[in-house]
Amino acid sequence: MADKKKRKRTKDDKDEDLPFKSILESDEAILKLLKSYISSSLTAAGSSGASSSSSSKPLTLADLSLSSSCREVADLSLSSVQTEIETVIVQIARSILAGDGFSFSVPSRAASNQLYVPELDRIVLKDKSTLRPFASVSSVRKTTITTRILALIHQLCLRNIHVTKRDLFYTDVKLFQDQTQSDAVLDDVSCMLGCTRSSLNVIAAEKGVVVGRLIFSDNGDMIDCTKMGMGGKAIPPNIDRVGDMQSDAMFILLVEKDAAYIRLAEDRFYNRFPCIIVTAKGQPDVATRLFLRKMKMELKLPVLALVDSDPYGLKILSVYGCGSKNMSYDSANLTTPDIKWLGIRPSDLDKYKIPEQCRLPMTEQDIKTGKDMLEEDFVKKNPGWVEELNLMVKTKQKAEIQALSSFGFQYLSEVYLPLKLQQQDWL
Repeated sequence: MADKKKRKRTKDDKDEDLPFKSILESDEAILKLLKSYISSSLTAAGSSGASSSSSSKPLTLADLSLSSSCREVADLSLSSVQTEIETVIVQIARSILAGDGFSFSVPSRAASNQLYVPELDRIVLKDKSTLRPFASVSSVRKTTITTRILALIHQLCLRNIHVTKRDLFYTDVKLFQDQTQSDAVLDDVSCMLGCTRSSLNVIAAEKGVVVGRLIFSDNGDMIDCTKMGMGGKAIPPNIDRVGDMQSDAMFILLVEKDAAYIRLAEDRFYNRFPCIIVTAKGQPDVATRLFLRKMKMELKLPVLALVDSDPYGLKILSVYGCGSKNMSYDSANLTTPDIKWLGIRPSDLDKYKIPEQCRLPMTEQDIKTGKDMLEEDFVKKNPGWVEELNLMVKTKQKAEIQALSSFGFQYLSEVYLPLKLQQQDWL
């Protein structure tokens, strides 16, 4: 009877069955490799900085001699924003009294007015402007919305309070009709006044979250992100409230999706490999972009990105790194330099033997988006990105981070990410 009994499979047996588990080194060995990489990266950055300039001040748009004049905004105090608004209104009043009518000169945020600057590795806005006259059927409504937004911002400056973009929309629903319209004009106003959107005291609702080896002050309260549970700490919508960042992390892990973030937070991946995990739960919002940049600049940590293997995952990564065309006027404050693409990459689908049923066929729109991205200057600058995108378009396959769950719910945290760190497999 005894020889007929089946031996019970232990946890170790099951672990050994996981693809590539057998080639994983110990956590201590991986951490040693990471420390060596970070140390050499910091040394290289320090020497290149010293050779390029005697000052540690980073390169700015003003330092470059570009063929096109470009426009950038700056953080302004409430009193300065108030003064800028009053100056615009006085100019309009003078124009009306002179018989020249009523119009705004609004910086163009069209795709044709964007410029990628390789030296800065980000998109900036060129200096072209368009007139928005009141006495025109095509622009009268947008001119009215612009005037209303300016009046509301002026009120916020006088009262020194913050409101959300949703609050702003509900002040005049009949005029705005849809929040996308008030949001778009809000960006126009920010660009017109030459200030960052946060300078207008208009914020978005909390969206991004952070967990892991980070302590920071939020409006005077000290927050320990290792004690926030698996839900993490919501990223404050007002970056001015954030200060005193402290961390013993070795890197920042930027995650595209909430599902992957929850998996890593519940597994406490940040304790096994000291890191800070952050996500905007999809499309990057302004607060998360500002927070990520602040962490990178203050803590001097490498940023590794985990996104879906599809054109939109790479688009999201590029928004964090190079900026969005919609807010290129503020790319200096919203972009995080030198983000590494950790995964999921198109080449990983075969390398990690992702099952065919977990790979999704790309739609015609997906393929078009991928081909369009191959024409972008910020993609062309990175040969590794070009190679991966070409592979994606050629195979016409995409995959989500969750495809790794086909090997087990914890495969992401137990095998895939540790192996990526061990092999320093990022672009």
